Amino acid sequence: MSRKSQIDPVLKVELVERYLCNEIGVFEAGRIAGLSGNGTDTFMKWVSIYKNEGPSGLLDQKSNKTYSNEIMINAVNDYLDGKGSQQNICEKYGIRSKSILQKWIKRYNTHGEIKSRGSGGGSYMRKARQTTPEERLEIVQDCLSHDKNYGEMALKYNCSYQQVRNWVLRYEKMGTAGLEDRRGRRAGTQPFRTPEEELRDRIAELERKNRNLQMENDLLKKVRELEMKDRYL
Repeated sequence: MSRKSQIDPVLKVELVERYLCNEIGVFEAGRIAGLSGNGTDTFMKWVSIYKNEGPSGLLDQKSNKTYSNEIMINAVNDYLDGKGSQQNICEKYGIRSKSILQKWIKRYNTHGEIKSRGSGGGSYMRKARQTTPEERLEIVQDCLSHDKNYGEMALKYNCSYQQVRNWVLRYEKMGTAGLEDRRGRRAGTQPFRTPEEELRDRIAELERKNRNLQMENDLLKKVRELEMKDRYL
């Protein structure tokens, strides 16, 4: 499938090189290129491609670039382990855009696996491991405070996606009793969550939403400051 761009590749190279030489800022480069909307993201994508592939990477590509399962797994692991921003990781592994990395992360968080389409290379999934009730409670509480991000928790605590999901579901239904070892017990013999546990979880959820809202406000403020600074350069 053709990926021909409407913007002259020569202009892309020229603007990226001027940016890397500190001759122009990112907003000015986007303005010259006629970028709109998320123009900053688009231009920084060009910068990343240039750093990884050189000027030829900005030429019109005849087909989509493919990535090995190893690169996909390592990139997702690095991001979820906090080893760099999405942009840093894309540059490290030669990934052409943050949107590609974001799709891999979403795929893992949704299905608990990472698979290169059409590669025939199989998929990746964390293996189940033995845990104590105390460990399960820590993992569940961490997961609930991160929007039930099962995949991220599986990578963080070195357990399986399905384990984390099951623990959360059992905790939501039965509280801490649902995290006890159920082997040898009859189904339906464990109690539901207590009112205190439900109240604690509601408070944790509200605190999480407040943190997310504060982060969004801080990010918006930072973007506006950068825009004002670039405007007066």
